[in-house]
Amino acid sequence: MAPFGEPVPKFLGKCRVLKRKGFFMRWSGRIGQVAGIDIYVHWTFWVLILWLLGVHLIHGQSVQTALEGVGLIFAVFACVVLHELGHALAARRFGIQTRDITILPIGGVARLERMPEEPAQELWVALAGPMVNLVIAAGIFAVLALAFSWASITDLRLLGGNFLTKLMVINVGLAIFNLLPAFPMDGGRVVRALLASRFDYAQATQWAATLGQAMAFLFGAVGLLLGNFWLLFIALFVYLGAQQEAYAVQIRSVLRGVPVRSAMITQFRTLSADDPLQRALDELISGYQQDFPVLEGQQLVGLLTRSDVLRALTEGRREARVGDLMRQICHAVDDLDMLETTYQRMQEGQCPVLPVLRAGSLVGLITLENIAEWMMIQSALAAGRKAHPSFHDTFGWQ
Repeated sequence: MAPFGEPVPKFLGKCRVLKRKGFFMRWSGRIGQVAGIDIYVHWTFWVLILWLLGVHLIHGQSVQTALEGVGLIFAVFACVVLHELGHALAARRFGIQTRDITILPIGGVARLERMPEEPAQELWVALAGPMVNLVIAAGIFAVLALAFSWASITDLRLLGGNFLTKLMVINVGLAIFNLLPAFPMDGGRVVRALLASRFDYAQATQWAATLGQAMAFLFGAVGLLLGNFWLLFIALFVYLGAQQEAYAVQIRSVLRGVPVRSAMITQFRTLSADDPLQRALDELISGYQQDFPVLEGQQLVGLLTRSDVLRALTEGRREARVGDLMRQICHAVDDLDMLETTYQRMQEGQCPVLPVLRAGSLVGLITLENIAEWMMIQSALAAGRKAHPSFHDTFGWQ
């Protein structure tokens, strides 16, 4: 990862990976809802179950033993769901909603609408998950102590042994593992929250991400030495997660407090819904513009993108009208809306271009590419101010 102080262009090429609906939501099936939060299971989780069954049977274990092992996995992942619900309900207390929870072979992911930037709030949200595991472990311990003998509590075997004892120990292990300072895991978020209480939030994120990536290298080294595939997978997850989180915070810090009108495209061409496709082709070839607002009279009714035009040509619809090919607008934004929230909505809604309105009239376009260009310019200006403060003072750059 590039150092925090390096210009924005170093990380702009990876903005696309920050979409919320990425790998975790693809090929995930909804299995229910708890506390108003949808629970999904990624298809790779079922691969884990089949793999576990196969390992038991290949090593000569009985079908009953194999099913007991699978039952333990299901119980563990039920605890993982409760762990993620701990995060979600703690976040809800601070007015932050959770979109969904997805179960993966390496654990769970709760997609919060946003991470709290108040250090105390993030600390509580981060600690809530491991605390749930410790409460579960304490509850199981109490049951074992009251209903069984002390021997049952210490009966810890990989095969056979007491089911509840294994589940108790696993929950303690989950709590400890999640509290390792490997950002963006819970322990890493605790580190970030503690650092952010004394330092700039973006700088605290960068330090926590660097520590997280160092932990990822440690996980990877141990995984290689032990031949442990899961540790290697976790190392990759932690490394990429820390990198993406740092990029996201850097982008938010650049965009915060900036209105859309500062970065919008103001020189653009429009099309009429009655225009033939050839008109759109002519505009594409003769200029730089790739996305065209479509009007009926003075009213904005849709957008025609380059991909829409190319698709029409591929399908042999050369005689089509623009109105037949245009797509619906995700939503329009006001020129005084904040660029930070607009960018987030564009990423989440997979809207590469939005029309910008002022008092109901179309005054511009905002695209992900143009936001990236604006950030590069701001980064260059910031670098110039730092290197040549007197030059900045002379020209009064903003």
